[in-house]
Amino acid sequence: MPMITWQKGTKMSAVELLHNALQTPDGTILTSRHRHDYVTHKDANGKTYFTDGGLDYVRCSANGDEVHLCVWSDDDHEVIRERAEWGTYGKDGDKELRWVALKDMDTDHLKAVLELNVNPTHKACMQQELFLRGVEW
Repeated sequence: MPMITWQKGTKMSAVELLHNALQTPDGTILTSRHRHDYVTHKDANGKTYFTDGGLDYVRCSANGDEVHLCVWSDDDHEVIRERAEWGTYGKDGDKELRWVALKDMDTDHLKAVLELNVNPTHKACMQQELFLRGVEW
């Protein structure tokens, strides 16, 4: 099966991966959220599709008919806010893990996350989202 691989440490490493996903021809979206999170799907067309690597590396099928949905730190913020996600267990940390697109995060939630020790690239994206909303940070 043909595949594509990108990994930190290559000449592209100044640009950070914010979302690792692809869409198969039947509409299934495969998202890899952490290192070695190998996600696979046998499509209605009989081909197998996969993605792997979370935000550490991209290794994915290259059948030629999938749509790559990866988001990089140099993409427009409109793309970043639509696809980049944050995992949350809710305000009190007692809910089941769910993934929320940056654009769907509550303003107070964004501010609370920014108080944490967050990856500088993710922090900058969240600050840009607050700026877009007209919120001082």
